[in-house]
Amino acid sequence: MQMSNAPEQVPELITHYIGGEHVPSAGGQTFGVLDPATNTEYTRAAAGQAADVDRAVAAAAEAFRESGWADMRNRARAGVLNRIADGIEARGEQIARWESFDTGLPISQVEQQAKRAAENFRFFADLIVVQTEEAYRVADVQLNYVVRKPKGVAGLITPWNTPFMLESWKLAPALASGCTVVLKPAEWSPLSVSLLPEIFAEAGVPAGVFNIVHGIGEQAGDALVRHPDVPVLSFTGETATGQVIMRNAADGLKGLSMELGGKSPNIIFADADLDAALDSAIFGVFSLNGERCTAGSRVLVHRSIYADFVRQLGKRAARFKVGPPGDRSTELGALIHPEHFDKVIGHVAKAEAEGARLVTGGKRPDHLPDGNFLEPTVFADVTPEHTLFREEVFGPVVAVTPFDDEAEAVRLANDTKYGLAAYVWTNDLKRGLRVANQVEAGMLWLNSHNIRDLRTPFGGIKASGVGHEGGTRSIDFYTDQRIVHAWIADGGLPRFGGTS
Repeated sequence: MQMSNAPEQVPELITHYIGGEHVPSAGGQTFGVLDPATNTEYTRAAAGQAADVDRAVAAAAEAFRESGWADMRNRARAGVLNRIADGIEARGEQIARWESFDTGLPISQVEQQAKRAAENFRFFADLIVVQTEEAYRVADVQLNYVVRKPKGVAGLITPWNTPFMLESWKLAPALASGCTVVLKPAEWSPLSVSLLPEIFAEAGVPAGVFNIVHGIGEQAGDALVRHPDVPVLSFTGETATGQVIMRNAADGLKGLSMELGGKSPNIIFADADLDAALDSAIFGVFSLNGERCTAGSRVLVHRSIYADFVRQLGKRAARFKVGPPGDRSTELGALIHPEHFDKVIGHVAKAEAEGARLVTGGKRPDHLPDGNFLEPTVFADVTPEHTLFREEVFGPVVAVTPFDDEAEAVRLANDTKYGLAAYVWTNDLKRGLRVANQVEAGMLWLNSHNIRDLRTPFGGIKASGVGHEGGTRSIDFYTDQRIVHAWIADGGLPRFGGTS
């Protein structure tokens, strides 16, 4: 059923997009999609099964062989990607409205998502044009050169937080590399991706190059992971799901790139710019409703400034405007889904039961009795023995822990199975670089929150991921590098069995 507060033009059924056509599931299955601010079903989406994935992969495989996309000159393919970026920017306002409504994210924080998505396509359009293929000459006797070929059908499985931008993050390099794709979006946020088929068609993407299969992860996602004609998979999501994907992809020896969970430390030394560190700590864990993979959800603070920092952090968090996602004054909207809301509330209850000190928040705002709303929540005096110190919450909940010296800060930062991101605040450059080299994280920001350069690798270590994407590493992931060794000298090769 369509709710009156849903944005205009929201479809009554979100369908798959296969071979250039909008199609329902072969078996007619659907699932309901909820508005996070009310938990009311506002539309339904096609629930893909193995048969739908088979059809999408077949369309992508045929397009890889027959459409000319894989063999297109890089400059021409880049032109298509730039037209996709134009189409995204032209629909920026609609993307923001749909994304905010579907995910519960504040409208003021998603308005830049279309621009970021467009930039992903422009970046990889530029990168593929200047992509080099190495050549190595051995004197005048041998020439060795690398040929890049797209791997084929790429399976892309994307998360529900900032879905449109994160879908573009995978689509852009996969398409730039010459792959065809089957995208399985997150079932909790399927709305904004339904704008892409029209954008892609207008940009000149051949039918079958881009396909969408909606559905539940254990059904549509698993079928895509196991499909024998999908040689490469990119996944962003929970570590436990990544472990299942790795097991199920093993028989096919598939190429995997997985950005998984995190419990990232934010280390604040006494000599830091404390106003900037406080701003960054608040941004890192409360922006995007705290549903951020790189959230600095463990704030480690030097004991000499600990009490004051906790007080200021709690004061700022308590002033947050929690409200409807579409209200421009809202700073914290609704969590994505009631299941996730219950999970986050469960973490809050467990932290209190285990003895962490609740500074502020921890409950639903009184003025928002419906939907998945939670006050920004600050816990202090959190120790490594607390579950909150170790498990990812993926919500607006922060754990604050004191440390006495640099060695303890590093030890606390590394006392986790995760290793996605980290943040260090200090005006002592030597110490900052020392700590940066010792903290076990795939990405670290020194005196900054996560402002990212698209040329750099993105990914985690330990339980936070397998492989890296970003910049040339994305092109490496979606292409095979084949080496040709050409002997160009006259003679000189060994002979066996010849006559004397």
